[in-house]
Amino acid sequence: MARHGGRGWNSKVLGAALGVTVLAAGASVWTAQAGAAGVTSPKASTSATPAGAVKPVAVTIAHASDKGARGVNITIDDGPDPVWTPQVLDVLREYGVKATFCMVGTQAQAHPDLVKQVVAAGHRLCDHSVSHDTTMDKKAEAYQSQQILDAERMITQASGGVRPMYYRAPGGAFTPYSRKLAASRGMRPLGWNVDSKDFERPGADAIVATVERELPGGPTVLFHDAGGDRSQTVEALREILPRLREQGYSFGFPVR
Repeated sequence: MARHGGRGWNSKVLGAALGVTVLAAGASVWTAQAGAAGVTSPKASTSATPAGAVKPVAVTIAHASDKGARGVNITIDDGPDPVWTPQVLDVLREYGVKATFCMVGTQAQAHPDLVKQVVAAGHRLCDHSVSHDTTMDKKAEAYQSQQILDAERMITQASGGVRPMYYRAPGGAFTPYSRKLAASRGMRPLGWNVDSKDFERPGADAIVATVERELPGGPTVLFHDAGGDRSQTVEALREILPRLREQGYSFGFPVR
C-alpha cells in the first residue's frame, strides 16, 4: 500500500505484531513460538523448504500485466479482514476477476480461513511484511529479513502451503537488499501504477475517477481490504470492474 503517515491502523498492526517482530539472532520468533507450541507443518512452512527448491525471480519491481498492453492488475492490500475481504471476494467473483492479495503477516495468521478462501478462488498471494512498517527501508537488513521471511512463513502456513508469489514493501519502502531477498525466495517485488486513494475514503465515485484517470500510466491498481471502513472500496470495485471490461481491458496478474 502507499506510504500513509500517522494512520491509526498501522499502529494497531504494529502492536499486534509485537509477539513476532522482536528480532532474534539466527532464528525468527514466529518459528520459535510455533515450535514451543508443538506446531509443525512442513508442507505449510517455508522454513521447511530448502532454499534450492525455490526458483528465484527477477529483482526488479514489477508493474506490467501478464495480459499485455490492455491488461489490468487488481491488487488488494493490508488484509485479510473478516469484514471486508469476503465482500471484496464476492465482487471479484461476480465479475470473474482474479486479483493479487498483498497480505500482512499478522492478519494472515489471525484469519487463515480467509487466506484459504482467497487461494481457493484462484487469486494470488503477496507478502506485505509482518507488521506493515512503512519505514522498513530505514531499518537494518536483519530487520528487513525478519519482516519479509516471517511474513512469508505466516502466509504460507495460513494458506495451507501456498506460497506468496510477490513481495510488496509497505509504503513502497523497498531497498536493494529487500528486493534481492524477496526475489531469492521466488517473490517478485511488486509495485503499483495507480493508487486509488481508497484509504482516504473520498467516495466511490472519486475512487473510480482516480483509477480511470491514472490507468493509462500503467496497469497495476492499488486497493485495500483492511485498515478501516472499506465500504467505498467495495462499491468502487463493483463500478469499475465492469466498466473497464466494457472499455476493452482484461484482468490479469503482475508479471513474474
